[in-house]
Amino acid sequence: MGVRELSLLKLLDQLPGVTRHETTNYTSFKVQGRTFGYLWPRTQTVGLKQPLAEQLALVAERPDVFEVQFTAGQFGWVVVRLAGIDRRELAELTFEAWRLTASPELVEQRADRLPR
Repeated sequence: MGVRELSLLKLLDQLPGVTRHETTNYTSFKVQGRTFGYLWPRTQTVGLKQPLAEQLALVAERPDVFEVQFTAGQFGWVVVRLAGIDRRELAELTFEAWRLTASPELVEQRADRLPR
């Protein structure tokens, strides 16, 4: 189990409209100018936007893999330790973060096809 940073980037490349913005300490992921995720290479963690209920469920179920990052309105951002998650689950969480942020037109264009 565990996902490498490159694998996460390949998942992101499959989603329409995603741009990456690199800084010294992290890379943010945006769709149509709105952020839905962050990657911190130093800690090999990623922060992803999720529904608040999903954030709480993930952290309660596997606190060794997930932790609360912050909440903003109806969304709960969750930190994911890449070493503790498999690619399929990361694809689902990344897709959900993207879908919560992208325009309805982009979401409709992608339908329910998870990145592989």
